[in-house]
Amino acid sequence: MNERIKSLLAKAHLDVMEDLGDIDSNHVAEKFAELIVKECLDIALEVRGEPATDTHYVIGYDRACEKMIDAIKESYGVEE
Repeated sequence: MNERIKSLLAKAHLDVMEDLGDIDSNHVAEKFAELIVKECLDIALEVRGEPATDTHYVIGYDRACEKMIDAIKESYGVEE
């Protein structure tokens, strides 16, 4: 497990403990998944950028998708 995932899992535990005053594994799992999805969306929004023209958009779309995939894999230590 890479350091970013460990950090998000610890944050999920702390957030659930703060909200409920107790650790509930179902709530921790839900919070952990929510944090991962939020980070993935943040990565996608950062990589996407704003296209200058329609042609730029079409040409840049595939490249942006590849960059998002690579960034998410790198962030979570995913290897193919």
